[in-house]
Amino acid sequence: MNYARSPLFTALRVAALVAAFAAASASADEYGDVGQLVRSGKFPEAMTKADAYLAGKPNDPQMRFLKGVILRNTGKHPEAIATFTKLTEDFPELPEPYNNLAVLYASQNQFDKARTALEMAIRTNPSYATAHENLGDVYARLASQAYNKALQLDGANSAVPPKLASIREVFKPNLSNPKPGATPTPAAPAAAPTPPVAAAPVAATPPVPAIKPATPNPTPVATNNDSKEIEAAVAKWAKAWADQDMAGYLAAYGKNFDTPGKQSRSAWEGERRSRIVGKSSIEVTQSDLTVSVNGSTATARFYQAYRAGSFAVASRKTLEMSKVRDQWLIVKETTGN
Repeated sequence: MNYARSPLFTALRVAALVAAFAAASASADEYGDVGQLVRSGKFPEAMTKADAYLAGKPNDPQMRFLKGVILRNTGKHPEAIATFTKLTEDFPELPEPYNNLAVLYASQNQFDKARTALEMAIRTNPSYATAHENLGDVYARLASQAYNKALQLDGANSAVPPKLASIREVFKPNLSNPKPGATPTPAAPAAAPTPPVAAAPVAATPPVPAIKPATPNPTPVATNNDSKEIEAAVAKWAKAWADQDMAGYLAAYGKNFDTPGKQSRSAWEGERRSRIVGKSSIEVTQSDLTVSVNGSTATARFYQAYRAGSFAVASRKTLEMSKVRDQWLIVKETTGN
């Protein structure tokens, strides 16, 4: 992983997803317009539209989220932190504000606060892959701080410098292999400066074994029937969810489904029932569905918009599926990547 694509700085990516999904809602034009202005870097115009919208609907979570993104990208970090913090208070079930709050804290080297925010995001949605990856980066930063402190206290400890070097390598900018023609994006926050190491002997970095390129396997070609069956399975799963048909919803998951947080199957099913049954109404829609098939396994990726009453959230979803007796079943479910 190189620094340039470090998920510590994925706030804008999350915002773009929200804006994209908002297009399916009743306020599609407003969300879409603000989201497009954000992606174009026209932040003053985006803020004007966001404020105008919020004047009439001050509690709208998606527009408040977009406003937080605008504040962050215009360098108004205290205001952005206040915006995302209030969102976590008003809508604690949303993981994205916690994630973006963590990004802001990390940019200020407040890694303990960043870790707490990411842990809350994961507690809210255990399958939120972006938060898990960000948390890994924060742990690496905390480890770097601890190793530097160890060297300050014992500069003769030759075991520590190689560990520090490994962490620095993880966050090293990949300047030798820039992506040509990449869409311009707002600059990522500067890398956290590493405290100077007190006169410690620097041990040579242990050689890294060469990584053998993986032998490419022939990629099975998905048949039209496979793709259609998977699309139908995803649509059936979403309909059962919207209809609060728990038997149909749970039947879409295989017996070997990887439950979030390593919960027991029964605990996970109970949690899902408590979140689904009893809602006045549920809408679940997908767009931009792509399917890749490898024999009896497949991956379905799409954008998903969820609405229950006045609560709405959107994110990118990935379903890993396995074919069992002519039926495609979900074996793993992740959100955010």
